[in-house]
Amino acid sequence: MTAQDETVTEPDSPTGHAPRTERQSIGYCPYCSEENLFPLEGGGWECRSCLRAFSVTFRGLVAPSRTREVTR
Repeated sequence: MTAQDETVTEPDSPTGHAPRTERQSIGYCPYCSEENLFPLEGGGWECRSCLRAFSVTFRGLVAPSRTREVTR
């Protein structure tokens, strides 16, 4: 068996896989909409166009019962 054939699983994870820890990149600044973004060392992003620093936080998933119903 080679290293490529091995699958790493985490027993505490709902999917059985290790959680992703790398930062997901974003496409544009939420303030000026420019794409001149660079990651900050402690987390977050720096926009070198408007000179703002910000972070994006994932708060969780919304339960289906809490979603807005579409009215016809």
